[in-house]
Amino acid sequence: MLDYDPYALLKPLPSFEVTSAEITDEAPIPRSMYAPDWGGESRSPALEWSGFPPATKSFAVTCFDPDAPTGTGFWHWAVYNIPASVTSLPGDAGSADGRLLPEGAITLPNEYRQTQFEGAGPPEGTGVHRYLFLVHAVDVPELDLPDRCTPTVLAFHLHYHSLARARVVPVGTYERS
Repeated sequence: MLDYDPYALLKPLPSFEVTSAEITDEAPIPRSMYAPDWGGESRSPALEWSGFPPATKSFAVTCFDPDAPTGTGFWHWAVYNIPASVTSLPGDAGSADGRLLPEGAITLPNEYRQTQFEGAGPPEGTGVHRYLFLVHAVDVPELDLPDRCTPTVLAFHLHYHSLARARVVPVGTYERS
């Protein structure tokens, strides 16, 4: 596994707790989180968070693969404007219809330009990949971003508006050979 941390160069932020019954740090992801071409369902995991700063006005949830052979990683999922009263997302909240997301939450297009969670499917010969699931505690109720902007634009705004961030980093262990 690579040890590159894309968040190491950003300003340090306090952390809080994010947990999932489906994923844990450095453990293999379940088959349901793989892309359909890999025998999965592109199903986002259930996430629950606590201990965030009292000044939190909203949340953003992202999933990023820093080990993708792109030089810039691969965004699997990005959701923002989750109300501060919401402290969990159920499994499959990243479905294309968005029916399990709270009112007001906005899903950005992933790298495939689909507004949903994209399951793991690393290319042949690229080794084991990490999937960084982050919950960002945001200092404003709503981020005003351009329609259908990229997750990178969201990340830029989160750099300036995050009070804290929490993460769980499962790894994919299935490799094409």
